[in-house]
Amino acid sequence: MIHTSRLVIVEGKYDKIKLESVLDALILPTNGFSIFRDKAKTDFIKAYASEHGILILTDSDAAGFKIRNYIASIVPGECILNAYVPDILGKEKRKVHFSSEGKLGVEGMESEILIKALQNAGIEEEKEVVNHTTTYDLYTLGLYGTANAKQVRLRCVQKMHLPERISKKNLLKYINLNFTKEEFQNFIEHLEDEDV
Repeated sequence: MIHTSRLVIVEGKYDKIKLESVLDALILPTNGFSIFRDKAKTDFIKAYASEHGILILTDSDAAGFKIRNYIASIVPGECILNAYVPDILGKEKRKVHFSSEGKLGVEGMESEILIKALQNAGIEEEKEVVNHTTTYDLYTLGLYGTANAKQVRLRCVQKMHLPERISKKNLLKYINLNFTKEEFQNFIEHLEDEDV
């Protein structure tokens, strides 16, 4: 499995699910054209790009390129890597009809094709952090499973300038890309100190 600290941007949740089978990264779906109206998401993309860079992997149809070009217009070029899937005619298994252009999207690609696309874009395997924050740590630090977990988590994501609806899985990936386990524990302790 390939690991990268870059934010990987895809079009939809099924693209994200497919990509998670070959890539360990923070993967953000644009939810199609809704990215054009989602200020919180675009602000997050800009902030993350300036720190770690992004990789854009959209479908190879007109809609995919429209989304890709929009993201490229809001993020400096030196922060962006582009990965491309080839034009392959076909239909994803879950869909009843072919797409308007009759091409497979990211979700319909074989894993080997996705790996090749990532490698061609310049994604090289990075070592994973061994001493990382776990789901259990999020529980012991009060972000999940406790009476006031929602409030603690909300303060945490606001302080990190993340969208409040970020999933636990993506929050954990973000934490492990940006903090050591000890740094994150200190971060949470300082949040608690601010409340006193």
